[in-house]
Amino acid sequence: MSVMTDDQSNESRREPRILPGRPALNQRELWRRKLLWIGVWLVFLSSPVHDLVSGNHTTGATVAGWLGLALFVAVYLALLFRNMGDAPFVSTLVGVLIGSMAVLATVLVLTMGSAWLGLYCYVSVACGSALPMRTALWTIPGAGAVMLLVGLRSDEEEALNLLPLVLLIGFAMTGVSQLVRTTVELRKARATVAQLAANEERLRLARDLHDLLGHSLSLITLKSELAGRMLPDHPDKAAQQVADIEQVSRQALVDVREAVTGYRRPRLASELAGAQVALTAAGVVAAIPAEPDLEGVPEESESALAWALREAITNVVRHSGATRCTVDVVRRQTLDGPVVELSVEDDGSGGSGKGPGNGLTGLTERLEKASGTLDAGRLKKGFRLTARVPAGPAPDIGSGS
Repeated sequence: MSVMTDDQSNESRREPRILPGRPALNQRELWRRKLLWIGVWLVFLSSPVHDLVSGNHTTGATVAGWLGLALFVAVYLALLFRNMGDAPFVSTLVGVLIGSMAVLATVLVLTMGSAWLGLYCYVSVACGSALPMRTALWTIPGAGAVMLLVGLRSDEEEALNLLPLVLLIGFAMTGVSQLVRTTVELRKARATVAQLAANEERLRLARDLHDLLGHSLSLITLKSELAGRMLPDHPDKAAQQVADIEQVSRQALVDVREAVTGYRRPRLASELAGAQVALTAAGVVAAIPAEPDLEGVPEESESALAWALREAITNVVRHSGATRCTVDVVRRQTLDGPVVELSVEDDGSGGSGKGPGNGLTGLTERLEKASGTLDAGRLKKGFRLTARVPAGPAPDIGSGS
């Protein structure tokens, strides 16, 4: 069930949300996503940049520092940008690039001073995001250990202060990367399950149509051949074969119509899922049960409830102006036997009409065909629709004589 308007759809295309694990819709979103997840760590460049512009080094050292910093950042960005794409670097090249970053960071700290110790944060981030989990678990502490050793030559206290941060952000990126990978795998698995379900449904439809029409079409073909052979010499027998063909074809048409009706019959579980999507898209807070207990409920009763839910949610979205909607599906025992009750309640003001609309009138008629009932009316704050259908065959209470 979809209630998204064209404007909302266009808006969603113009401003795609950045979600981890979801494929980028376009190149613009891809770059925005990468800048969000990678650029946030560039804050640690403030100390090296401040050291370079402070004038504490000779001209040659400053130029060399800028070149070394630019090379370090280029390797870092290339590694993470490529790793977040569809074609990451091979594991050997990833190891080489991270090793190059560690060497550059060590050289820059030893030559430029302790203000450059923050570069090891980038080494830790690269280990956590680009390496497999098992490798990252020892390379991140390794980056911290290297920083401590280098800090002994420059500023031990600063290195000790940075150590928790280096470990924290490294393992945090490990968790984020694992979450993204798991999300991607789950999305691929869900797409595969949906494809398999669609294939299974097509196979089931093919089997049903074969079972319905195979015998009938074979019989029509056989009788058509018989009628053709009988027509010159025995027209009366040929006419009988033609009459049989008509009867068989009519029965086949009835069978196909019944099968198509069954395929088009709505299911309550799918309507509940559609209701959640529709209400969320309309900005309505929804409380909807996940899987209702429909064991033993006749298909006709379930179909009537599904139609009732569809009509109720349509009214909530289009006319009520509600901010919250609650859907309940429960079983109840009544004097007439067990029933399944669907209740849809919202806190909106409702439409402007005074009497029941065409939708509720048609819904009442549909429920009556399934031996069900419909109650709908306003509350002090909102509107409630309640549909009840039999949960099984009516009980045999005997008859008096």
